[in-house]
Amino acid sequence: MENSQLQTNLKFVDLLNVWDPFQLKEGNYDTEIADTIQAIHELDHPSALAEKIQSIYEFSFEKIIPIDRCLEMATKLLVIKNSNSCTI
Repeated sequence: MENSQLQTNLKFVDLLNVWDPFQLKEGNYDTEIADTIQAIHELDHPSALAEKIQSIYEFSFEKIIPIDRCLEMATKLLVIKNSNSCTI
């Protein structure tokens, strides 16, 4: 993995750890963060990413994060993704 991609992924991890939707403290979302990062690389639309984030966390914790909170996070994640895209 190239260095810029690694740095981008680390930004995603930091943001998702700070988000902490169930107040479990940093480090308790490793699986969900990995799944979310994969989704970020596959999806480009905020609402699609928000729905995916909601389903990832619901699957693990059997609790639903309100879609507006997921959409806010998806938007922030996509800003990072798009600001770190390669440009010529």
